[in-house]
Amino acid sequence: MGKRIMLFLLTNMMVLLTIVIVFSILSLFGVNLGAYDYGAGTLNLVPLLIISAVIGFAGAFISLAMSRFIAKKAMNVKVIDPDNPGSQAEKMVVEKVHRLCRRAGLTHMPEVGIYQSAEVNAFATGPTKKRSLVSVSTGLLQSMDDDAVEGVIAHEVAHVANGDMITMTLLQGIVNTFVVFLARVVAFAVSRFVNENMRPIIHFLAIIVFQILFSILGSIVVAAYSRYREYHADRGGADLAGKDKMAHALRSLQNYVDRVDTEQSSMQTLKINNKPSAAAMLFSSHPPLEDRIRRLEQS
Repeated sequence: MGKRIMLFLLTNMMVLLTIVIVFSILSLFGVNLGAYDYGAGTLNLVPLLIISAVIGFAGAFISLAMSRFIAKKAMNVKVIDPDNPGSQAEKMVVEKVHRLCRRAGLTHMPEVGIYQSAEVNAFATGPTKKRSLVSVSTGLLQSMDDDAVEGVIAHEVAHVANGDMITMTLLQGIVNTFVVFLARVVAFAVSRFVNENMRPIIHFLAIIVFQILFSILGSIVVAAYSRYREYHADRGGADLAGKDKMAHALRSLQNYVDRVDTEQSSMQTLKINNKPSAAAMLFSSHPPLEDRIRRLEQS
């Protein structure tokens, strides 16, 4: 559950890096919007913080706007026509999604999709509740019983109803702001140790390096919050489908965890569940299934 997180993070990093490179190239030609004064060797923190916030939140919201489109393309999702589903399985998925969405109080039904994959998985994404997407894999439909499928879908609908993508975007915007700000502060400090004629070039290169480094560190914060939201979506799924169905869905997922395709390392944290090491857990967007089951039963 939650394929949306890694797609969002990867898109955000690429968008943010593109914006940063453009701004950095402009700075080489003297367009720095008052943040730097190489001649005087000063760094103006207030203008820099404002620029960082503009870049940071722009990157996050551009990524959010692209999230549904990128998810469809990356996973090759077939969007189901709710008025003319092509099969009984498609009709069943649409019916469950729409019924659970109405129960969650959503007035606009999300797009519903299926993607061809042996993995047992599902995800929800989209820039707003009105423009969301809930998609399941063919492997999930073929492997799990009706109650388990409903529990999984209820979890994804809970993500939509909770507005998790908007919340994650705001958090990502804050993280981006600090990433951009700190990368420039450190890069400026590094550039002071080289020849004056080389300072703009070194500053440009240092920004890119520290931008990537701090983005990776920032993803730890986003991943930690994502894990918290997974627990919350489990409780939401239990409210929508029933606690027994939600717990049954999580237990069923444990039986199929080895069928989640982890060969795509860049997509690993998109999956329903993976088995990260203690260090990798810092970057995991999902808690271990056993922890989720335990918390759900205790709630």
